[in-house]
Amino acid sequence: MTKKTPTIPKHVAIIMDGNGRWARQQGLSRLKGHAAGAESVQAVLRASKEVGIQYLTLYAFSAENWVRPKDEIAGLMKLLQTYLSGHEHQLHENKICLRVIGRQEKLPQPVLKKLAQVEAATSNYKEGTLILALNYGGRAEIVDAVRKITNQVKQGKLSPNETDEKTVSNNLYAPDIPDPDLIIRTSGEMRISNFLLWQSSYAELYVTDVLWPEFREQHFKQAIEAYANRHRRYGDIQ
Repeated sequence: MTKKTPTIPKHVAIIMDGNGRWARQQGLSRLKGHAAGAESVQAVLRASKEVGIQYLTLYAFSAENWVRPKDEIAGLMKLLQTYLSGHEHQLHENKICLRVIGRQEKLPQPVLKKLAQVEAATSNYKEGTLILALNYGGRAEIVDAVRKITNQVKQGKLSPNETDEKTVSNNLYAPDIPDPDLIIRTSGEMRISNFLLWQSSYAELYVTDVLWPEFREQHFKQAIEAYANRHRRYGDIQ
């Protein structure tokens, strides 16, 4: 029997793609494109609150992004730090908790310090959760989970025969956060790009040709409307 899809997804994850293409179309630098994309983050946060999304995950910087030019990476990290400083008050005003997933140790110290400060300051908020995926890779997350499980087995805390899907889920970066119901990708690319590989097994996918710097509240709501019209079967029949 088909399970009716809830009208509002509990967890929405977004692959924010198209900053570079938008900048090229405008005759601007790639960093200007990333800066413009920060405005879309604000739009999505507003729309998420209005619609009633509990968890919002943004793919902000992938583990593969380190191959980009050094000046672009430095600019991205500075932009992240500036964004956190300039918009932290909005998290407090809306009682939104900030979480970070990924191999954070590789991030610059000033960024790590600011992230830790905002995470700690917002940790008790319950109105919603914003998750930033930074230096994140889905395969890396699974590898890190396997390492944790292997250590538990070595320490005699876990039997290999007891290992199951729940064991893996419990050892991911944020095991308390539910799997995404909806994954949105901007810019029209038809790939998941190593994002939430384990958690996205049954997520609904929504791809739009809109480039991320142009993505606004109405586009987010269109994705939510599309989700509401789908039926999530989880392997069941019609």
